[in-house]
Amino acid sequence: MTLKNLLPGKLGFGTAPLGNMFRAIPDDEAAATVQAAWDQGIRYFDTAPFYGAGLAEERLGEVLSAKPRDEYVLSTKVGRVILDEHETDVPDFGEKGGLFEHGNPNRIVHEWTADATERSIEGSLKRLGTDRLDIVWVHDIAQDFHGDLWVQKFEEARTGAFRVLSRLRDEGVIKAWGLGVNKTEPIELTLALDEPRPDGFLLAGRYTLLDHEHALQRLLPLAQQHGAEMVVGGPYSSGILAGGTHFEYQQAPAEIIEKVSRLKALAEKHGVSIKAAALQFSLAHPVAAAAVPGATRPSRIAEDTAALKEAVPAAFWHELRAAGLVSSAAPLPAGA
Repeated sequence: MTLKNLLPGKLGFGTAPLGNMFRAIPDDEAAATVQAAWDQGIRYFDTAPFYGAGLAEERLGEVLSAKPRDEYVLSTKVGRVILDEHETDVPDFGEKGGLFEHGNPNRIVHEWTADATERSIEGSLKRLGTDRLDIVWVHDIAQDFHGDLWVQKFEEARTGAFRVLSRLRDEGVIKAWGLGVNKTEPIELTLALDEPRPDGFLLAGRYTLLDHEHALQRLLPLAQQHGAEMVVGGPYSSGILAGGTHFEYQQAPAEIIEKVSRLKALAEKHGVSIKAAALQFSLAHPVAAAAVPGATRPSRIAEDTAALKEAVPAAFWHELRAAGLVSSAAPLPAGA
């Protein structure tokens, strides 16, 4: 089954912020945000054990477990097993250090073996309060977490998680699987394998208005060739394209702030919201099946749904391209 056939619409909801990413979010605010997504008609929800050491899954499950299970699509990730014991050391999250410092205190085991994959899924089902998952992504087997050891982690996943998820898909336990990463190279490597064969991938932050050249060079042509479809994670580049100050999970550097100001100036000239420009650009590539922006406030969900529907004039896209703000190889939204 292709992701486009499986996913109910172009807009999903990403729950990384519900794991207390960057700040501690009150439980009632988190629940209200998930409910707002449901009320806005969103029926695809993506989460992961890593988000706040299970906190995002717990918060998502609290709301979704009361909804009819056949009415929504749910994806989570494997690669992290959440233990009942508390972490006593400062966890090492590579480039993402401190990202979930306000999450649950539970210890996280980072492992992509077959046994860890089974245990990860079992824990996710319990936290989510559901009896099944639709899509499972293999999480973070890339350079940003593992540096030069990433290929070793990839091989662990290839002989472990990949095979388990392929079997579960073949048995009808899940409907699809793939990689959920912030870098293109692990996906390219996976698509080049004879087996196992993924259904698609969730690529975070690498196909946005601010960062898309690299993905266009190799990954996306390869994905088209193999019929693998993409869920776009982080279409707002960690928030900088939605009025925030973060880029790549850190405070945005000066050159990114300058580029965003140029994008905003052109958007204002054409009466376009920067959110609409960011979201519609990310979805314009034929490989893109959906985008999953995250949010921690109910009002943000209405902004996302409005951004998806907003009419953006072709002249805006042409001027962006003429100004060198989008790649000449990037497909533009229909009508541009």
